[in-house]
Amino acid sequence: MLTVYLRESDEGTLHGAQRLGLAVLTPFQVAGERIARPFQDAYGYVSDLTDAKAQKDELTAQIQALRDEVIQYQTAAQENESLRKTLGFIDGSRFPQDFTAVTTRVIAQPASAYDQQILVAAGSNDGVAVDDPVVTADGLAGKVTKVSSDASQVTLLTDQSMAVSAVDLLTQARGVVKPASSNDGGLVLDRVDKAERVGVGDMVITSGWREGDLSSLYPRGIVVGKVTEVGQQDIDLFKRIQIAPVVNFDSLSEVVILTSKP
Repeated sequence: MLTVYLRESDEGTLHGAQRLGLAVLTPFQVAGERIARPFQDAYGYVSDLTDAKAQKDELTAQIQALRDEVIQYQTAAQENESLRKTLGFIDGSRFPQDFTAVTTRVIAQPASAYDQQILVAAGSNDGVAVDDPVVTADGLAGKVTKVSSDASQVTLLTDQSMAVSAVDLLTQARGVVKPASSNDGGLVLDRVDKAERVGVGDMVITSGWREGDLSSLYPRGIVVGKVTEVGQQDIDLFKRIQIAPVVNFDSLSEVVILTSKP
């Protein structure tokens, strides 16, 4: 039949049968394609959707990884800046004489607004003792109140038990720095006579004193805060002076403990 098919003309019987078969099958092929096309399109859509979701997940993971790297770089930059600032303070002229610096990190923050103690990673093994002043490069932070071999509790300046003898750097008006009664993190300069001059914007520092072998707990010249408000009434014995602390007690990550030189 193949030989006959090849030898006969286009008008031959076998060629005619072929054309007839194609004419009969063509509608079914077209219908089949029409029926199958939606399924093919749906499969392609689902496949593309799956690929797009996979790409999205991959991109999301990459973005998150980049964000984590940025956070790590920013944290490292902040730590380096803080370290440079601290080293500049220790090596600078503001660092008090007769003291040795023990730089340490904060390992536990206050548990609540009413708990004004932090825990630091330095203790008696590092030469730390109870009542050692605690500072940052900005100013006075508090004092050591409990000591173990490798850790210490520091009571912050904002604790209601704290009181620090201080002086107005500009006018030399003397008083005592205490936490504000409102527990809002502010400070007051108390016991300043009404005859003394204190102005808004004045810096308040530790007064310090030394007499023979005795000296005050805090050395002179440690910055405590800046005066934000000054008032007085006729019935008051002392001025009413509000102070903003220079230390940000909510973000302490490292501090310097001042230990007395032997």
